[in-house]
Amino acid sequence: MLGCRLFVLIKNVIMKKFALLLLTTILFWGCTDDGPSGPSADDFDREAILENWADNLIIPSFSNFSESTGQLHSSAETFAADPTQQNLESLRESWESSYLAFQHVSMFEMGLAMQIRYRDYLNIYPTDTEEIENSIQSGSYNLELPSLTDSQGFPALDYLLHGIGQNDTEILSYYTSDNNAENYRTYLTDLTERIDALTDQVLVSWTSGFRDEFVNNSGNGANSSLDMMVNDYIFYYEKNLRAGKIGIPAGVFSGNPLSSHVEAYYSNGFSKALFNEALTASINFFNGIHFNTDTNGQSLDDYLDYLNTMKEGADLTESINNQFELARDESEALNPDFAAQVLSNNTLMLSTYDELQKNVVNLKVDMLQALNINVDYVDADGD
Repeated sequence: MLGCRLFVLIKNVIMKKFALLLLTTILFWGCTDDGPSGPSADDFDREAILENWADNLIIPSFSNFSESTGQLHSSAETFAADPTQQNLESLRESWESSYLAFQHVSMFEMGLAMQIRYRDYLNIYPTDTEEIENSIQSGSYNLELPSLTDSQGFPALDYLLHGIGQNDTEILSYYTSDNNAENYRTYLTDLTERIDALTDQVLVSWTSGFRDEFVNNSGNGANSSLDMMVNDYIFYYEKNLRAGKIGIPAGVFSGNPLSSHVEAYYSNGFSKALFNEALTASINFFNGIHFNTDTNGQSLDDYLDYLNTMKEGADLTESINNQFELARDESEALNPDFAAQVLSNNTLMLSTYDELQKNVVNLKVDMLQALNINVDYVDADGD
């Protein structure tokens, strides 16, 4: 009898200790970073973001840009048929409108756009003026060749519309009385035709099947649509907006200012407008704002908010948006012509770069870490 009671007592003690150990383990697990302490990035509706991007930002932006490139080519044909001052001014207006519209599609280097190197063919600058002139003189060129990416697109048009003469009279003479006037007119329309054709190809790709492929690839992982698009977006912000439009002309990477490396260099006053448009497009993408409207859909801001993402005690979404606005505020004092700004007071360009750089850290480090996305491109500029 005593043996039975002793057995029961020992059993009860063991069970109590086991229960206490189990409770302690559960509490400890719940209080550590390894436990389920908050929402998981895997639980968010990633497809909702992809749908908003595709249907309300990407396709509408490409549709708008396609309309502008069609008008650009039409204006170029009108000018080539009748190279007057009025038609030159109309062509320049079409070039400006289309170049601004391009800022809203440049970041979307997905699918066919990536395969054909769409952005490279439309906007490598500084443009190679010697190559342009050689092509015009010979009358023989193939704009599909990768070696000619830097002698076509918007920067090449900038040169042909603003830079081949000291004034409009000289510029018009190249299209009217020059020995190669016909070749100048042909090269001009070939450039606008190619911009329009490439844009139509990309738009058709999105609307004829790639949209669904993009949205349906909503999982997580390096090859998922969201991971790739986020990487493309950050790459664009870091390399094309921050470095290309501001940092390189300001001499951040070379040690010396490079005024000739400004976007729209020959237009004498359009580079700031392009920067502002690109910054707006970047802000709208982060917040999921529908193209050309104020409607706000699902995007990266919602994803970060879902995860309650904080940085140094502050909401990361709010920090990113505040930093966007600080960069814009800093740029307000810049000359409309960035080439003139670099030569007159490069300090303002450098301070704008610094404000843009702060969001590279927020986006590329803090946001990617929260979303569990790895960087998929090589960073070679030492930032």
